[in-house]
Amino acid sequence: MQMAAAHQRSVYLTALSQEIERKLQKALNSPSQRLQLLQQLFADIALEIDDRAREIILSKDEDKVTDADEITESRLCFYDVMANHFVIKPENGQRILNLIVLLWSQSFASHIFSLLFHKWLFEIPIENPEALLRYGSALVQGATNVFWYAILFYIFFFQHVWQVCLVLGNYVLSLNARRDLFNLLSRFLFFYNFDHLLERFLKHFPIFTNAFLIGGPVDVFVIELTDQVQKVEPVLLHYLSSLRALQGIELRMTTSTRLKACLYSFTSPGGPMYPTRAVRHAAWDSLDLLFPVGQYPRHVISLFFRLLYPWYWPSSCWNFIKVCITTIIHSLLRLLFSSWERITKSTND
Repeated sequence: MQMAAAHQRSVYLTALSQEIERKLQKALNSPSQRLQLLQQLFADIALEIDDRAREIILSKDEDKVTDADEITESRLCFYDVMANHFVIKPENGQRILNLIVLLWSQSFASHIFSLLFHKWLFEIPIENPEALLRYGSALVQGATNVFWYAILFYIFFFQHVWQVCLVLGNYVLSLNARRDLFNLLSRFLFFYNFDHLLERFLKHFPIFTNAFLIGGPVDVFVIELTDQVQKVEPVLLHYLSSLRALQGIELRMTTSTRLKACLYSFTSPGGPMYPTRAVRHAAWDSLDLLFPVGQYPRHVISLFFRLLYPWYWPSSCWNFIKVCITTIIHSLLRLLFSSWERITKSTND
């Protein structure tokens, strides 16, 4: 029974490989439709696997598709299983890889390469140094585009690519490619909720030759992070709340000033950032937590500058009244429930 299921799975994945090859070949032969075909292929392999295909792909004794980490069954995409399939059977991915190389300069080619071959690059030996350098650069470029796509649409389907690059990225690529890769990973560690891996991530960070100018791994991480956080509001709120993982970490003076300035830029209404009220409060919370020294003078100075703009007074007063009313209601409800619990407890006794 298990052999039949494994054979069915192998046949299904081979058919998927042939379909990917067919679409790449069609894109290569159709210059006028090339961009559209590659975009459609990228969307297809990034799709989440439906229940019918899941039963074929996942057998009872094989619920993993990677050695780096388990992928939750609620978010299993086609690229996950195909990336693992090309490691187990590299011959099925060789023709696809050759077609991607021919389409190297086209949009979405690097996207597709990073999804399908991010694990193959680290686990299959590549003897040609030039090919390894080219594949490493393509991985960084493709992963950058894929992660930006995730940021824009606020989706988390590509976190497996991030995990594999973190676990295996320090063993195969050249030093420059590892630096570029870890700079990229720094920008999305908080986005994929890997705050608990921060210490481990910094230990694996490659050493920069100009470290005496920019600082150590934690300084490089914060520099990349400050360039990343200025995004759409849901992602920005996500990053601002995750910044608390930096509490207690020692930074260089220039890096600390850069982080403080980045947070402070989100605390004031109006241009050039035009942050919403939720963003301003999240930025204040992170700023006060990471830099407790001087928090009261900062708030006083901010209040003073707010008073210079009378058109903000009505909204500020209204929000203050709403907060007061909400606080009073919550206090009364807590008092009522606590009193009810005491009465119930005394009655039972």
